[in-house]
Amino acid sequence: MSVDGWNTLLVLGGIRSGKSEFAESLVADAPTVRYVATAPEGDPEDTEWAARLAVHRARRPGSWTSEETAADPGRLAALIAAAGPNDTLLVDDLGGWVTVLLDPAHQPADDTATIAELAAAVRASAARLVLVSPEVGLSLVPTTPLGRAFVDALGATNRAVAEACDAVVLVVAGQPTRLKPAEAALPTVLAQAGSGPAGTPPAAPAVATAATMATAAAPVTGGAAEAEATLPEVFTPAVPPAPAADPATAGAAWAAPTMALPMVATGLVIQPGMELPMPDDYAGPQAVDRLATLDLPGAGLGVLERVVGFAAATQGTTVPAPWASVRVLLLHGDHAGGASAGATPGGSARRARQARAGKGPLARLAAENGASLQVVEAPASAAIEDGPALTLDQVESALRYGWRLAEQAADAGVQLLVLAACGAGTETAAAAVLAATAGAEPPAVLGRVVTEHGEIDDAAWMVRCAAVRDALHRTRRAPREARDILAELGGGDVAVATGVLLGATARRIPVLLDGPVGVAAGMVSRDLAGQARHWCLLPDHGGQPAVRLAADVLGLTPLVDLRLDLGEGATALATLPLLRSALALAANLPVHPSLSGEDDDEEFTEPEPAGPGPTSTEPDFTEPEPAGPGPTSTEPDFTGPTPAGSGPTGTGGDFTEPEPAGPGPTTAGPDQPVFPGPRAD
Repeated sequence: MSVDGWNTLLVLGGIRSGKSEFAESLVADAPTVRYVATAPEGDPEDTEWAARLAVHRARRPGSWTSEETAADPGRLAALIAAAGPNDTLLVDDLGGWVTVLLDPAHQPADDTATIAELAAAVRASAARLVLVSPEVGLSLVPTTPLGRAFVDALGATNRAVAEACDAVVLVVAGQPTRLKPAEAALPTVLAQAGSGPAGTPPAAPAVATAATMATAAAPVTGGAAEAEATLPEVFTPAVPPAPAADPATAGAAWAAPTMALPMVATGLVIQPGMELPMPDDYAGPQAVDRLATLDLPGAGLGVLERVVGFAAATQGTTVPAPWASVRVLLLHGDHAGGASAGATPGGSARRARQARAGKGPLARLAAENGASLQVVEAPASAAIEDGPALTLDQVESALRYGWRLAEQAADAGVQLLVLAACGAGTETAAAAVLAATAGAEPPAVLGRVVTEHGEIDDAAWMVRCAAVRDALHRTRRAPREARDILAELGGGDVAVATGVLLGATARRIPVLLDGPVGVAAGMVSRDLAGQARHWCLLPDHGGQPAVRLAADVLGLTPLVDLRLDLGEGATALATLPLLRSALALAANLPVHPSLSGEDDDEEFTEPEPAGPGPTSTEPDFTEPEPAGPGPTSTEPDFTGPTPAGSGPTGTGGDFTEPEPAGPGPTTAGPDQPVFPGPRAD
């Protein structure tokens, strides 16, 4: 589960519930941890208790240091108060601390005051603090006075510490559940009268659902609708002419603007926990299984099978079609302060102008793929080390603006969106978002700074790391809800990208992610609509550490490893022909003959024999059937006299076999003597 946005956290749980293991996992990424052990050593003859302590000690990494507070329960508050901002403390557990507190050796004492001191130290702590405590309030009231005193004191301690902590988690059977901050309740939406008279009371509140969001895109006039910003123009870059093309057309403009759709006002409220559509759970696996039945040589499509499954799930069919209409959304929004250290002044604006003119790598790749291109101006972001990047009102407007961009694409028949970005400092903002949402260390997710001349600027990298560090320290007590993260750390481009992902999910449009802004938006969108990540495909991580980490958290597996560095969005467009080819093969190849029962060989019919005996294959000749004993002649162009007796005749061409009339041979030709016997006449 996600427990992002905390500086002090209390982990509650029953015996053997897994609360200690969960608490240890929360600080596993910290470079150093001070482990505060509160339990006394116990009876030396109690081997079972000693074994429990040994298991706890064995789990601690060698880099951790240990502190003991069993001798003085008041020392725990002092340790917490003395910890600095760069320290990480793990206290395990408060049950042992209460046991020592109630020990007669430390009485008489004001237990209530001691508990209050501990809660005050937790509330004022500058360190990253995790406390573990057993939850014993769910059991029966103990029958002994000492048992009742223990559960009463521990209950009071848990309540005081929970109130002082930023977050509280209850672990039951190894499953953590967040108790504080509680999940935000769904706010209500007041329906506005589009053209009603001023002062008309609003309609009754209605809870916003996915159905209302999907159907709320009808144009409205007046009121807040006119205040919505106009969506940017959509361009369709054209493929450049070949070198041998007609000189008259060689200078034609690359990009021709397409018709911009009219402005729409969705009237939606983007809120945590939205129920948006999910891809088809059955079509994807069935489409992959279908590949095994196709007439494919070798092992098949390999990793591209995942593309077929993704397209099938998002299209809701087992035979997905290649994406015909693709739109690239290029988000341009700069980040001020240390986030953009090392960036060339005005470089991002020049990239945006290039894209509008149909020039540059992104526009040319879009032209090769027949994709339309839309350059989106996102709100500029302030320096995150000094204050919020945006106001909450700006975040709300940016989210709605991104949603409307997705709505516009869906209404235009777009089947696939590609998220791209070209702002200065986008990598830093994405690293700050990942640090806040995934607990990542800024140096681990910030890639090295490469100047436009191809040189590595380590000084600029250190400035960016310091900016993220200072921003996280500044916001260590701030809420970690999606809007708060976008306002404090993410900035305009990440906020617009988040709105695009949510709007695309609502309209069932898949999205190709390709870079830090896209994956940062994916991380933020989890708290708003967990379904959004299932509509995203990551072709390549580009060798960027932030994208790798976010892909792992979001469950996105990159398909290729091209290591292109042409700007966010370029790698997705470079791999798009490959993805389309895989879908075309999956859709058009026939089923293997062994499974279809068909034979591809030429049809052959065996002749049926006419009867017993051999047959002749010579032309114009039929072998006569013999009528009786004696030889027959087969010479052509010969006709013998027909005898007076009855008998069969031959069937050969121009030939009749005579039947002997009596004993002795006869002649078969004219002017030949006749041997003694009956006269011929």
